[in-house]
Amino acid sequence: MARSLPYKFILSLCAIGLSFTGFSEATAQVQRRALTLRADMQQANAKTGVVTANGNVQLNYPARKIQATANAAQYYSRERRIVLSGNVYVLQDGNSLKADTITYLVDEGRFVAMPLDRRQVEATLLIPDDDTPVTNN
Repeated sequence: MARSLPYKFILSLCAIGLSFTGFSEATAQVQRRALTLRADMQQANAKTGVVTANGNVQLNYPARKIQATANAAQYYSRERRIVLSGNVYVLQDGNSLKADTITYLVDEGRFVAMPLDRRQVEATLLIPDDDTPVTNN
């Protein structure tokens, strides 16, 4: 006899980026909004709402078309901000940003990049030509 997984367990798996077939539209929407964080080590503090990841951090946020790598990351769930640090590279819709520390303010959809002392931040932006039609996807 097949056992079904409890609803809460399914949402937890979807929230970390695992995909399943045959689930409802509501579950599909949760998957599209999911932010997946991979790292060598992670820990979460239930009291403060902070998730910390260290070592080979990879962030994927399909809803905002964001991919990033860093040495470390902290997600502050109450403030809805992500701080990536150490050799940070962010790619969003073909545009890229490199810095020592990048903070992403989720509600504002805004990046704040800071370099190491006496260094610079690097941004590569795709700018369409005047004769190239701009499409909204």
